[in-house]
Amino acid sequence: MLIAALSILVALSAAAHITAEYEGPRKHVYVFKPLTMVFIIAIALLSPSSTYKHLILAGLLFSLAGDIFLMLPSDRFLHGLISFLVAHLFYIAAFTLDGGRSPRFLTALPLLAYGGLMLYLLLPGLGKMKAPVTVYVLVILLMVWQACNRWMSTWMITGLLATAGACLFAASDSILALNRFRRPMRSAQFLILASYFAAQWLIALSVALRPL
Repeated sequence: MLIAALSILVALSAAAHITAEYEGPRKHVYVFKPLTMVFIIAIALLSPSSTYKHLILAGLLFSLAGDIFLMLPSDRFLHGLISFLVAHLFYIAAFTLDGGRSPRFLTALPLLAYGGLMLYLLLPGLGKMKAPVTVYVLVILLMVWQACNRWMSTWMITGLLATAGACLFAASDSILALNRFRRPMRSAQFLILASYFAAQWLIALSVALRPL
């Protein structure tokens, strides 16, 4: 019941944030963006103590830091990028240590193809950001791959939740990068934020619903 209640709060807060991005006031963005992540972190906190829980919580906290950097009036994109990069490293560690140590190399092929396509589209507009964005793309694809490895090693529902979350995270970041470095889109904020919050919610659920 508590997970369901917090999930409803996540949805309501995320909707309020997305609405504020398009219609204002701006102060609602500063309230509801971090508040949504606080509710998501609260979901992960419901589970008993475990290495998986602690690593995912660290990733969620660094994601919250990244959110704060990206919503500041001054351009803190690089700071946000680094925060999310660290978050993905924690997620990679969590997925690897919790059953993802048996790599499926065939699953890496479509991810490498996707990463190559993204870099092909992004590199012309990156300028000085070529190196950090390239590293970020490789790390998030590794995160998705490890989530897939964990799921295919355990076939647990929590593994599926984490894999779906990782894929949505990659989709959110792809839209963000294309909108910033390729071509702005009117619907970008909705697509970025909806997929991002759904991704973090699913990853938090993979902690809360993880069997003892």
